[in-house]
Amino acid sequence: MEDSWTSPAWELLLPAVRAPRRQRRRLLESALRDAVRAGRIAAGTRLPASRALAADLGVSRGLVTSVYDQLRAEGYLTGRPGAGTYAAGDSTPGAVSARGANSVPGTGSLRGSGSVPGSGSLRGSGSLRGSGSAPGPGGPAVGVRGSAARGAAAAGRGDGTPGPATRFDFRPGQADPRLFPRAAWGSLYRQVLAGTPDAALSYGDSRGVPELRTALAEVLTRRRGVVADPDRIVVCGGVAQAVSLLSRVLADAGHETVAVEDPGAPEHAMLIGTNGLRPLAVPVGAAEPDLSGTPARVALVTPAHQFPTGIAYPPEVRAGLVAWASTVDGLLIEDDYDGDFRYDRAPVGALQGLAPDRVAYAGSVSKSLASGLRLGWLVVPERLVPAIVDRKRADDLCGPVLEQRTLAAFLTSGRYDAHLRRCQRIYRSRRDSLVAAVARYLPAARITGVAAGLHAVLHLPGGDEAALTDAARRGGVRLRGLRHYGSAGAPGFVFGYAHLTPDTITAGIAALAAAWPDRPTRGRSAASVETHRPGRSGPPRGGLR
Repeated sequence: MEDSWTSPAWELLLPAVRAPRRQRRRLLESALRDAVRAGRIAAGTRLPASRALAADLGVSRGLVTSVYDQLRAEGYLTGRPGAGTYAAGDSTPGAVSARGANSVPGTGSLRGSGSVPGSGSLRGSGSLRGSGSAPGPGGPAVGVRGSAARGAAAAGRGDGTPGPATRFDFRPGQADPRLFPRAAWGSLYRQVLAGTPDAALSYGDSRGVPELRTALAEVLTRRRGVVADPDRIVVCGGVAQAVSLLSRVLADAGHETVAVEDPGAPEHAMLIGTNGLRPLAVPVGAAEPDLSGTPARVALVTPAHQFPTGIAYPPEVRAGLVAWASTVDGLLIEDDYDGDFRYDRAPVGALQGLAPDRVAYAGSVSKSLASGLRLGWLVVPERLVPAIVDRKRADDLCGPVLEQRTLAAFLTSGRYDAHLRRCQRIYRSRRDSLVAAVARYLPAARITGVAAGLHAVLHLPGGDEAALTDAARRGGVRLRGLRHYGSAGAPGFVFGYAHLTPDTITAGIAALAAAWPDRPTRGRSAASVETHRPGRSGPPRGGLR
């Protein structure tokens, strides 16, 4: 069995398909040639048919055919039209690749790797429009084809024996990096690079460059209702650094504990615990965290879209949180991790807007642009600014100047708002696909938290969460159960869908239903509960636009 073309492989071709038309053939040849030579496309890997690859890349079939012909002539590819095209090397098309243990059985072609039995060629995680491998909150996911060590660690039985390869990864925690506006960002970056004076390339203000803090103040006020004076904004390397800075400043001030939501993001407790404080889990309940019995005077909350349940704290709960902070002379830390994405409900403003002196507001571009940019912000009460800035200076002196200036230009040019509108349309389509697939393949399940954000929660009528997770893994589907996030309630699963295309989502839910043959398949589906009104827009077409 030959290796199959994997979903991350399309990234090798991005520079070629985005180049001017007259350069595409040369660049596509070079990209494939270099990938085969360097082993990034393993010997024996079957490449997609020319028609399929052309459709996925948005180029002509003739272009792909000519590239294949040239590389066959050079000896980098083998095969002939109609019989398949393979990366040349020691492995012949019929041989078993050294990486075969981590390949998906029966996935010899690009379009087949996401299919489920009886489904035809659903374009799943092996497609150019497929999932890739999205790291969840706990770390990187295992790809369709990865090293045996990673496969054993992430998907195996814990004894070093590799487990089934992951075909569909629904773990939450990542937006779709393919939507990053490379052209616009690159253009602005070049302008910033050309226009930045030499003096500005030295160590700068630890709070961040003034242009970015001013731009953030306007955007956060307009989009999220934050009371954001530029002098109270500290640009950070993401929310992780923001929480770390706050934890150390609070520990220095004599605080010992911080209340965290249960269920909640494990990263919150980890960051707090490694920076001098003790996290105390407080149950979220139906719609609010119970802070009545906690000795903490600081609480970290996600009120706009609670993670992982997806609920939005109602107005009376938000007012109660502010009242609690005032009563105990404390502080609320607000992680607004995906507040820009909403589909079926009115905007929910930031909690910070109700009490700027009692709330430290943290956010980033990790979900809206790309997590790899490591750009975030912290809006803090005025009394905390000096201590936060001192800690930030001790941490890293200052952030990256050129990237901060580029983000400032992106925000002020209107490109950020346009990018968010595009992402919102695409993510809503993917959300709709998840809801429809659950209704079709798992009709007895109930799905919640779909009105906003980039994940949803699937509730099942009974069952063992751990056993269901293991059964899904054996079927090639990676999931995260609610208990991973601290909940001891009924079984449920947190589904990240933003990094998956509609076809991949449908194929993944079908595979999940096949992996859970004993689950009830009858009964009224709650997939179209009152929190969800499917949008009229269809799935995004074109993939790499």
